Amino acid sequence: MSSPVALRVLPGGRRPNRFAARVAESHGDLRAAPVTTLQVNVGKRCNQACRHCHVDASPARTEVMPDDVVEACLDVLARDPGLETIDITGGAPEIHPRFRGLVTRARQLGRHVMVRHNLTVQGEEGQGDLPQFFADHNCEVVCSLPHYTAEATDRQRGRGVHEASLVGLQALNAVGYGRGDGLVLNLVANPVGAFLPPAQDDLERDTREYLESQYGVTFDHLFTITNMPIARFARWLEQAGLYEQYMDRLQQAFNPETIPALMCRTLISVGWDGRIYDCDFNQMLEIEAGDDTAMTIHGLDTRLLANRLIQTAEHCFGCTAGAGSSCGGAIA
Repeated sequence: MSSPVALRVLPGGRRPNRFAARVAESHGDLRAAPVTTLQVNVGKRCNQACRHCHVDASPARTEVMPDDVVEACLDVLARDPGLETIDITGGAPEIHPRFRGLVTRARQLGRHVMVRHNLTVQGEEGQGDLPQFFADHNCEVVCSLPHYTAEATDRQRGRGVHEASLVGLQALNAVGYGRGDGLVLNLVANPVGAFLPPAQDDLERDTREYLESQYGVTFDHLFTITNMPIARFARWLEQAGLYEQYMDRLQQAFNPETIPALMCRTLISVGWDGRIYDCDFNQMLEIEAGDDTAMTIHGLDTRLLANRLIQTAEHCFGCTAGAGSSCGGAIA
């Protein structure tokens, strides 16, 4: 058993948490490396309202990134050559009126563009050409598919979502995605319930075999992501009487080997209103990056963010449980 660690008051006056203590046992303070990814959440509007959504996105949400914040993101991207990747998410980011312009200009700057794509948005008015748009701009497309079976996916995301998702994957395959020719198509799977994801390699193998044999669908990689105990998923846990049990499961599965590769160390997350966070999960809990002064994207010098103290809370156990969890899947 690890020796006890004295809890400290964190910057901003927030109460200490068990996660910070566990990290301190093996790594001391959790500090950032140089930032290489600018993750931009363009808003909470979505054509779906999934049960596990940590963003609490839905068709009823009105939060949309204004033009001045979009321009500020592009300005930061242009000024810092160390920002290799822009990771565009939402909601359904494609619904944003500036989405295509943001992708186009980021590519003109020579940056790698990742899009968090829910597949079913292809069925919305004016979005049928998204696969070709992605291909024309060589975007890496990261698609949410909770499970390869219809029953599990529809239970989490709504009736008919699995079928619509497979149609979307077939459309991406048709323009060259997921065939090993440079257009990268990755899937994201997360548990349908209050438990940790299975081994990523095993689920990728099973998903690849099933989707290709049943639907002719191919993809490059599958990422497993732990459901985070925040927002809509946290409310479901509480209603089901499973919140404490789930938190105990995450804490018991804490793996210190995941710490060096946590996504918050090389990423900053920009909210729809321009505020800066250490990750998308902190953004949803409004735990802003920095010590005492809130930061925004306007005029931000991301090169000054290296070695900053990353803000944490107990939901962070979700990223360090088992093989770990990040926007790029398992990390240990």
